[in-house]
Amino acid sequence: MTRGSRELRIRVRVTPRGGRDAIDGVRDGALLVRVAAAPADGAANESVLRLVADAAGVPRRAARLVAGATGRHKLVVVEGADRAALLERWPDLGV
Repeated sequence: MTRGSRELRIRVRVTPRGGRDAIDGVRDGALLVRVAAAPADGAANESVLRLVADAAGVPRRAARLVAGATGRHKLVVVEGADRAALLERWPDLGV
């Protein structure tokens, strides 16, 4: 697969220490994600990437964090994801 051929950029709003790992929907075009992990040593970021990859139906290695490593607002790039399937599940997602 060539770079960018099916690459999606997904804006994510994260709530660390949210009690559980879950996607709570979409607000303002961003995926709302809560993770149980604290934002220390990259644990929360890893949980976010795993959740987004699972939701996109791709392996964890297909998702990478490109912005927002230390903040609540992140930009995740997912390669090989089905854009139509994501928009069917979350129509307001800005991908």
